[in-house]
Amino acid sequence: KLRLNDAAFVYTPESSVALGFGFRCGFLGLLHMEIVQERLRREYQMDIIATIPSVVYEVETTRGEMLRIDNPAELPNLSEIKEIREPIVKAYVLCPNENIGDILQLILEKRGQMEHTETLDVRRVMLHCLLPLNEILVDFNDKIKSITRGYGSMDYDHAGYRPAKLVKLDLLVNGEPVDAFSTIVHKDRAEARGRQLAAKLKEVIPRQLYQVAIQAAIGGKIIARENVSALRKNVTAKCYGGDITRKRKLLEKQKEGKKRMKSIGKINIPQEAFIEVLKAQ
Repeated sequence: KLRLNDAAFVYTPESSVALGFGFRCGFLGLLHMEIVQERLRREYQMDIIATIPSVVYEVETTRGEMLRIDNPAELPNLSEIKEIREPIVKAYVLCPNENIGDILQLILEKRGQMEHTETLDVRRVMLHCLLPLNEILVDFNDKIKSITRGYGSMDYDHAGYRPAKLVKLDLLVNGEPVDAFSTIVHKDRAEARGRQLAAKLKEVIPRQLYQVAIQAAIGGKIIARENVSALRKNVTAKCYGGDITRKRKLLEKQKEGKKRMKSIGKINIPQEAFIEVLKAQ
């Protein structure tokens, strides 16, 4: 139904072992994605899980096989990977002269390579550069508009694949991996990205009656951790004076209860968390 009155929204059915049946969707940007998600919630009473956008990677294994991976969950074990190639685009960024420095800084932040600049007239220039497609998926166009106050624009063409040092970054909540947050990132930026995502999740996950650990991991190595502190009921409120051992007994009983609750409890991640993680990029 949404597709009928929104020509920019495209989708294809997809099934995942971790997440079950769903759809791989295409949007014009993060704002368009938020609008579609809000319409599904308001008009159709649907709560959906939105994963981090991904591109198709070429993975060469040690056995000589060539795999095309578009889901981080399908990435083979690190010991079985010989090389990972990421898609590259040739981008054309149009901007006013006074914003060249800021746009160049943005391109470098996105692991881009400048080729040359082309002067169009006395006020505008076009920057020709090579960029990884994964880096411009979410917020690159939005940042260009923000830097140039709406006067900038971009276009791109696919330019093949290029080898890169890429790793799979997992987010764990209470020791359980959340597949919707798994992503493939550059090895040099994995630690900073993991810290950023863990800090953002700490802000949006509601507090529980026990401490919740949020961890970012590459393989079996934990690279970042944040804790959501527990809600604590004042169990000693009714103890007026008396021996300290009674208060200690009540606190120990509460501690044991929290430990038992943590072993069987499940964390419900709110829908807003998925959008906030995208914005953190």
